[in-house]
Amino acid sequence: MITGQKQYPRLIDCTSCPKASDGVMMYYQRAKGFHTPADKCSQNCILFIIQGELLINSEEYPGVKLRAGEFVLQAIGSKLEMLAVADVEYVFYWFNDLPKICEERYRSILEYSDSPLTYTPLVAIPRLRYLLADTALYLEEQRKPCGEYIQLKVQEIVYILLCYYPAQQLSVFFYPISRYTQSFHFFIMQNYEKVKTVEEFAHLGGYTTTTFRRIFRNVYGKPVYEWILSKKREGILHDLQYTNQRITEICNRYGFDSLSHFAHFCKASFGDTPRALRTRAIKGERIQSLVE
Repeated sequence: MITGQKQYPRLIDCTSCPKASDGVMMYYQRAKGFHTPADKCSQNCILFIIQGELLINSEEYPGVKLRAGEFVLQAIGSKLEMLAVADVEYVFYWFNDLPKICEERYRSILEYSDSPLTYTPLVAIPRLRYLLADTALYLEEQRKPCGEYIQLKVQEIVYILLCYYPAQQLSVFFYPISRYTQSFHFFIMQNYEKVKTVEEFAHLGGYTTTTFRRIFRNVYGKPVYEWILSKKREGILHDLQYTNQRITEICNRYGFDSLSHFAHFCKASFGDTPRALRTRAIKGERIQSLVE
């Protein structure tokens, strides 16, 4: 139970309100010994310790003990393991992009950040601790909080971070976001032509299928299979129009089981068979995809 006295009872329940929202900020109370195995984060997150102690293990924070008032950031795709070494209370803030507050300062921090030798948890200044304690109280009493109210709290938190913490500290703090995003993009671009299914793609990267789908959609803004098909259409169209590769080579490169399957895909995507498309391209026609 968070220390502090509730002076007034709530008079309304936000649970059934259409503006209610969960999953953005979440408050937890965990007893000593509680353990969560290492799992990849499906979004960026900031972990704030309200009370107690929590041992975390990740690439940035290997075996680091977090105490009340400390907080860390884990980027989308990073692995995080947690163990409560004492009774602990903490808040997770999950996000894809931060609220548009002091955006120029935030972008400059990301742009010029360098890889640090070590990561150190940040310590909440008094006004941030008061804000987090109040937010935790609200999350504790309201199972499904008001989405708009939480967004106001999030904006306050981000404002305090960007305005009251030195740029050098913030540069190290936010560095994992750019690094993990870049590495995820690199992994996708290096391997999307090699896989036939989303499940195979996820396994190749060491993700569960559900986590991979969620991370991919957060990063690219569309479902993974839809994106793969779009990239395949783009590559096939380029190879048919501007290279001398044999039809069978293109078919194999993009993972089709047979020439008939490849021909069916081309008809559905471009309106003609691969050979007919190449003939039209040789005559100077510019072929376009029929599918957005």
